[in-house]
Amino acid sequence: MSIDIEYLLLLQRFRENIHDGLTPFMEWISLFAVTYLIMIPVFVYWAIDKEKGLYTLVSYYLCCGVNAMVKLTACVNRPWIKDQRVIPAGDAITTATGYSFPSGHTTTAGPIYGALAVASWSWKKIISIFLILLILITGFSRNYLGVHTPQDVLMGLFEAFLAVYLAKKLFTYLKKHPEKENIFLIISFVIGWLGIAYITFKPYPMDYKNGKLLVDPQKMMNDGYGDTCLLIVYPIARYIEKKWIKFKSTGIKNFRVLISLIGLIPLFMMIRWMKAPLDKLMGSHWGHFCYSFIVVLYCVALYPLIIKLTTSKNNTSSDTKMTNCEENITVTSIQDSVALTIKSPQEIV
Repeated sequence: MSIDIEYLLLLQRFRENIHDGLTPFMEWISLFAVTYLIMIPVFVYWAIDKEKGLYTLVSYYLCCGVNAMVKLTACVNRPWIKDQRVIPAGDAITTATGYSFPSGHTTTAGPIYGALAVASWSWKKIISIFLILLILITGFSRNYLGVHTPQDVLMGLFEAFLAVYLAKKLFTYLKKHPEKENIFLIISFVIGWLGIAYITFKPYPMDYKNGKLLVDPQKMMNDGYGDTCLLIVYPIARYIEKKWIKFKSTGIKNFRVLISLIGLIPLFMMIRWMKAPLDKLMGSHWGHFCYSFIVVLYCVALYPLIIKLTTSKNNTSSDTKMTNCEENITVTSIQDSVALTIKSPQEIV
């Protein structure tokens, strides 16, 4: 018996001995990573710091896009398919939708928590340390729930580290050479479409047991289409935003925070309910693709346009009030000066 399976069985016995006491928490930490975690960097991008939010999103898009191609190249089966003694905990198997290697949950949580940790380091180191712990807990949760081997998680952590590192280097370079950004956007766009072609036409293993197909490659490709799309849609959304929208978010301002919080409501609804109808309408491959396309376009370009329009109106209103106030002060000062001038010398004394 291999060491990785032995490790999972050890965790499985521990779960049974404590009557799945930790299972709900581990399921929640895993589920949060691949559903609502993305809302945090989106909020940072909209309301707090555009550059740091964008850096986190780019780290995530890069990691997920690359991971899709690695996962569909390796085509490693899940632990319970390798060894039937491995029984995933709770409902964890329902979110284990693709091949096993590397861990998709880790390559989602890793770049988001990791990039936010890097962005927070100079401000609050304790927050960065907490975020790094969340990466490790998320990775461990995949082992604990019995849906990934240790090597799946370790490779996911490596990809996450690489994505955060490369994105940081890229942003540092583009600060000095902003005119070069379009080149990288084009490269990402082309790689994304090449990735779609690759995962569509490459051969996949067709393993049968008792006349039944163990793993359907067509189902395994669903997440690949959605994740590879990130490399395609981000360049489009980013170009639209930097060319025509050019919204700003620096420092916390109450009105912009409010507008950003409101914008998270449609995003939550999209994450929660949009994927299934798109899959039904367009097929699971292109449904996943269109889901990612719509969500990224909304986050990076469309809602920032709404933020710009609403905050500019608010700023205009504030500027008008300030101007009126300054005019009233000026008029009052002039009236006081005139009144003082026409007073007689005796009055002044």
